[in-house]
Formats: sequence, C-alpha cells, structure tokens
Amino acid sequence: MKVFKFGGASVNSVERIQHIKDILLAYKNEKLIVIISAMGKTTNALEKVTEAFYNGKKEEALQLFNVIKNNHLTTAKYLLVTHYNACYEQLNNFFTEVEWLLHDKPVQEYDYYYDQVVCCGELLSTCIISYYLNEAGVANKWVDVRDIIRTDDNFREANIDWDYTSKKTIQLVQENDNNIILTQGFIGSTDENESTTLGREGSDYTAAVFANILNAESQTIWKDVEGVMSADPKQFPDAQLMPELSFDEVIEMAYYGAQVIHPKTIKPLQNKGIPLHVKCFLDASLPGTIIYKKQVKNLPPVIIIKEKQVLMHLHSQDFSFVGEKPMSELYKMLGELNIKPNLIQTGAISLQLCLDDRVEKIEQLAASASLIFDVQVEKDLSLLTIRHYTDDLLFKMTSNKQIILKQQTPQTVQILYR
Repeated sequence: MKVFKFGGASVNSVERIQHIKDILLAYKNEKLIVIISAMGKTTNALEKVTEAFYNGKKEEALQLFNVIKNNHLTTAKYLLVTHYNACYEQLNNFFTEVEWLLHDKPVQEYDYYYDQVVCCGELLSTCIISYYLNEAGVANKWVDVRDIIRTDDNFREANIDWDYTSKKTIQLVQENDNNIILTQGFIGSTDENESTTLGREGSDYTAAVFANILNAESQTIWKDVEGVMSADPKQFPDAQLMPELSFDEVIEMAYYGAQVIHPKTIKPLQNKGIPLHVKCFLDASLPGTIIYKKQVKNLPPVIIIKEKQVLMHLHSQDFSFVGEKPMSELYKMLGELNIKPNLIQTGAISLQLCLDDRVEKIEQLAASASLIFDVQVEKDLSLLTIRHYTDDLLFKMTSNKQIILKQQTPQTVQILYR
C-alpha cells in the first residue's frame, strides 16, 4: 500500500487534473490511497463565503458561493462526457449542504461555520476527479473521508480519534475491491456528523494518518516543485534541491516556518519509519526528495524568511525578575489564544516575543499581558532564519538590515530586522 497526496496546485486546471491520470496509470497494479486537496484557491474563496455569512451578509455569501459552484461545474463539463450527469447530481448534494446553512443565521462560533463551509472544497474536487478517472479507465472508489476520520469538536484544529479512525480505515481497505481509493484530506467529522478541519495544510497530515494506520510502504506528496528546496525559489533563484532529509531536520525546518511539510505530518510517519517522498507533479521522472530516519550530513544553508512580524516587548511592572510565575502565566495566555511565538528572548526583568501579525490575536495577548507586564508592540518587521549557516551568507543576508534581535546557535541563526 502506498499513499499519494496531490495538493491544490496539482488540480487547479483541467490540464493538471488530466495529468493525474497519467501519474496514476504508472501505478495501476499497486494498491493506492489517493488524497486530493481542494482545487487551486478554492479554500480561500470558501473562507470569504464564511466571513460574509458570519457578518450577516447572506446575499454576498450566496453570490460568492455561486461563483465557486460555477467554476466546478465548468471544470466537470470540460473533463466529463458519459459520467457528467452522475457527477452533477453528487456535486449538487454538496452545494445544497452549504446553501442550506447559508440561508440560516449564525448562532454558533465562527470556527464552527468555517468548518461546515470550507470542507466543501475537498468534496467537490475529489468528486469531479474520481468521476473523471473512472471515465478515463483509472478505476477508483470515491470515499467521503468524514465517514472514516472521527475527530473531537475543536473546530478548525480538530484532534483525531485514532481508535475509531483506525478501525474504519482498516475496514475500508478490507472491503474495497479497487486498487485505488480516492478521498479527501484536511477534513473529518465529529460523532454528531458535524464537519471538522484539521488545520491549514492538514491534507498532508491526513495522508500520514492513513499511512501510519495501514503501515504503508511510503507516502508521496506531489507538488509543483522539484522537491524540498533550501529556500523559496521565487525569492532565491539559486535555491538548491535537497535530495534527502531526516525526519528531525524537516521538523526543525517546519518549526522555523518553512512551507514544505505540515509539522503534524512527520510524527505518524516517523513513529512507523515510513519514508516520505516529495515528488514533482509536473515531471514524475525527477527523483525529488526522500525524508526518512537516516541522518543526512553536509546540507546546504536553509533560508526561511517570515514577513509581517510583530515584536512584543514585555517589562516587569515592579522591576522584579521575570521568573517562573510570570512566565507560566504568559505561556498560559499563549496557549489559550493558540499563539506560537516564532522567537522568545528573555532578560532579567523583561522578555521579547516575536509573533506573526494576526491583529486580533496580538491585541488580545497585549491586553492580557498588560495585567502583569508593561507592554509595547513593534510592527512591520521580518524574521530571517538560516539553518546550517555560513558566516559569509549571514553577512550577505544582513549587511543592509537594521537588526532588532538576534539569536544564534552552532546550527541555526535567527535575526529579526526592519
């Protein structure tokens, strides 16, 4: 058994969807679970639908959703001939599921409605692609993953019930005659059949959950890049492909903000020693990157830049040491607001937090922290992280910057600058 995951960029056009067929044909004699994300920018579009609905703009929400409907129906018309009517009927069921909610008035928290609306993206894309593949001779079984992955009701960051999910996953594979099971990532459901999501980029995690439960031979993430690069090639044209990486290294990269693999994805694979391949969707013949337990030496410098950073200065109100009690209270605040600092620097009577500039979260944290600290906030900063840095590269990257904060170890340097 192998697990494949195709991201939104892999299914953002008719031509790219047709290319999935060519990739899967090369594995037609193998057992596959195929996870497919929402098409292109559909998730972002559905987020706007949710925002309009929650703000009481029902007509705007319905209009925005109508655009999404028409885009998917157009894609289905281009891809399908004999299977179009059956596909349309199933799509219409998903449309109705969302529209029924949009005609109501919000009475629950925003995150609840977010999950009920946004989950539609994965259902629409996989429905169309499943019918297309079956029509094109790539037999597959479409499955609503909400029937398999059981979660709690922590909407937008749901936690998986592993016992229930494991039983349903094994049962699904045992009862299925097709080599290919095609389903969604990112979503699940509660025991009351309310849709949930597993956090942004959660499709990679879904694939890892299936790989773990089924003791898969491997997991492959198909992307529109050559593999895992040492930096964002759009910012750094000389970024290098890294042919192999350890699980530990990828976790470090993810921790510092590299947009390669979702942090939660690695653990289920690492626990079972299942290798993760990152392959190029546009050219399947390229070797890509393999991520596994082996320790890899002589890696190139890995560069990560996070824009729109905030530095929160916290100073003891009575000039006492910032000790265990105020620190524990601060961490409690961070946990309650679900905020992960990108950098923390402590002094005797002060500390500084570098955070993503999420306005509402920053305001809430500043208000809570002001009960025990004097608080100042500095905005419009950037955070540079370099793993496996060299002195020459560090000088080149910072020579014209106004450095606000710096942390350095033999492996990693972080610099906050204006």
